[in-house]
Amino acid sequence: MLIDSTKIADFCQVLRDGGQKVVFTNGCFDILHAGHVRYLNKARSFGDCLVLGLNSDASVRGLKGPNRPINNEQDRAEVVGALGCVDYVVIFDEPTAEALITKVHPDVYVKGGDYTIETLPEGQIVQKYGGKVELVQLVEGRSTTNVINKIQAGAE
Repeated sequence: MLIDSTKIADFCQVLRDGGQKVVFTNGCFDILHAGHVRYLNKARSFGDCLVLGLNSDASVRGLKGPNRPINNEQDRAEVVGALGCVDYVVIFDEPTAEALITKVHPDVYVKGGDYTIETLPEGQIVQKYGGKVELVQLVEGRSTTNVINKIQAGAE
C-alpha cells in the first residue's frame, strides 16, 4: 500500500501504538531481481511490518544518472508493493532517507551489507534514538546495473 510522505509519521505511530515492530529500508528498486527479493524478505524478518522508502524518479536520476530510472516511481511502487514481504511504500525525493527516517522512526533500519554504520547517516539517526540497524548481506552478482549491462550487451 502506498502511503503519502506527509502522512507517514502519523501512520507509523499508529502501527507502533498498536504494538507493531516497524522495520524500514529504502532504495531505488528500479528493475526488481532476485537480490532485491531476498533482501526484502530478510528485512521483513526483523519485525512485524516493512515500510519501504522508494527513491522518486528525480532522486534516482540524481543518484544513478540521466538514463535512470528505467521504470517510473509509480510502476516501481506498484511492483515492490505487490511483494508479500512489503507492507507499505512511501516515495521520497531526497538523495538519502534521513528526513524520512525521522518521520518513520523505525524500530529497525535495514540496509545492504555494502554499507557500514559509519557510511550510513540514516543508521546513525536510528541508533541515536535507540533503534536497531541491520546490515544484510547482498546477493553476489545480482544488481540492477548488472541486469542493464547484460541487456545492453545482448543477453545470451
